[in-house]
Amino acid sequence: MAEEYAVNWTAVLVVAGVGAAAVIGMFVASYIVAPKRPSAIKDIPYECGIEPAPFRWSQIQIRYYVFAILFLIFDVEAVFLFPWAVVFLDTIPAVFYEMLIFIAILFFGVIYGWRKGVLHWR
Repeated sequence: MAEEYAVNWTAVLVVAGVGAAAVIGMFVASYIVAPKRPSAIKDIPYECGIEPAPFRWSQIQIRYYVFAILFLIFDVEAVFLFPWAVVFLDTIPAVFYEMLIFIAILFFGVIYGWRKGVLHWR
């Protein structure tokens, strides 16, 4: 039994070594083949053809961040709802109640955000 594990780990180590060698080889080939003509104009940041301007302070409103977080939360919810529906077809009652708890937690989160005024776009 122990020899079988050694053979399996040997294959993993060989594949990891080949993969690491391939990555290092591609970096070396890129370094050798890439053209090297440094210039001052190549060192400036490119912003859609617009010459870079000096930094200007601007205020970023928090509501964009809050909307992004809420989108991620409910996007993750949508990702979990489809597998739940597939598993629920097999009639496992525990999964149904777990998903109800999950949806209830998210629902209370929406209600909380709504009452705090986070969902109002001003």
